Amino acid sequence: MSVESLVSDLVAKLVTDGEAPPYLYIANKKNFDPEKDWVFYSGPTWDQEEIVAGVSAFLTSKWLPSGENVARFEKAFSDKYDLASSVMVNSGSSANLVMVAAVKKHFGWEDGDEVIVSPVGFPTTIAPVVQNNLQPVFVDITFTDLNFDLDLVEKAIGDKTRAIFLSPVLANPPDMDRLLAMVEKHGLTLILDGCDSLGSRWNGKDLSAYAHVTSCSFYPAHHITTGEGGMVSSNDKKLVNLARSFAWWGRGCYCVGAANLTKNGCCGKRFDRWLDGFEGKIDHKYLFANQGYNLKPLDMQGAIGLKQLEKMDMVHSKRRDHKERIAAIFTKHLGEHVRIPGELAKAETSWFGVPVICHDPQLKERLVEHLETNRIQTRNYFAGNILLHPAYKHLGNSADFPLANKVLAQVFFVGCHSGYVDGMFDHIDNVVKSCSVL
Repeated sequence: MSVESLVSDLVAKLVTDGEAPPYLYIANKKNFDPEKDWVFYSGPTWDQEEIVAGVSAFLTSKWLPSGENVARFEKAFSDKYDLASSVMVNSGSSANLVMVAAVKKHFGWEDGDEVIVSPVGFPTTIAPVVQNNLQPVFVDITFTDLNFDLDLVEKAIGDKTRAIFLSPVLANPPDMDRLLAMVEKHGLTLILDGCDSLGSRWNGKDLSAYAHVTSCSFYPAHHITTGEGGMVSSNDKKLVNLARSFAWWGRGCYCVGAANLTKNGCCGKRFDRWLDGFEGKIDHKYLFANQGYNLKPLDMQGAIGLKQLEKMDMVHSKRRDHKERIAAIFTKHLGEHVRIPGELAKAETSWFGVPVICHDPQLKERLVEHLETNRIQTRNYFAGNILLHPAYKHLGNSADFPLANKVLAQVFFVGCHSGYVDGMFDHIDNVVKSCSVL
């Protein structure tokens, strides 16, 4: 009997005996009990397939770190989103780090060159810009869609501007036609932090089709997960090879999977005279072209990712449906006291969560407390204005971004996970209906 069959039989027995790993039921619980169970804002959409794939790969892979399963996942991910090349790393935050490093070197940007960003979102969109000695230029948001204000983006473009770093919080894109027109007019690069927005589309195409390079996260809260993990993807293979180098200690070699075992490698001259000042031949795998990191994933994560990718279309469809159901509940019971942002006509948002904009800060605080008391998880709109946080205060004056500050005071979000069942929606409806916060 194969290892995979043995693992499959064991997992099936655990599930039958009610001893399955608890994360299988975090957000996929079929028999929801409103008296004791939580509606978590997110969690992995896993079943036995991921467990079998991950454990089998761990036991049988030729190489525990990034190997052939990761290489297959990189190719499958690229094929699904019609991209030329991808490199998997150990988190979405690491993906942003090596992506910015690769873009800077690829285009020959200088220290101090400027990248336009939003102050609202997750910190690891901003940190890689600073860590790569680039200058983040913040522009405030609109309260319509909570994305950066495109009027202000255009005004912020100057002689040192090199890129616009788009990060659609909760996956809802801004007017991409207008944004792309700015990029083309000013000769800029559009970089996409797609960690929260995998599956979101504009005018029928995935958002990654419009960016020069895109990151993705496979953290358990996101659309698909490998436990931890991230990806950098582009139609520019040289850029992805640079990102791979930064993630793989800075080595010049970009062989993956079985190519690691070939005599000549992907470059065709693996053993050659690679070093200036040294006449002997060396292995290209030990040429270090960049000052890099070690941000590689485990090979079992690639095996899990392949199974997760098969579920992505289902996840996308259910998240969209669940967002509308939950938005309708809040609107029905709270009316004009809250507003749930929608999507633009050309957008097809793969919602990460349901943003709730409250009429005033007091309502937000009371509503969050009421939901949490009744076991409905909420989350801040991530950092709110990042410039209010100790690690980022030196980058700008938070008072210059009043709407970003308003987000922190009046906005939160709840989940719209693909695993929600009818009992969860009934519980949300009852709890919001019972809310005496008005």
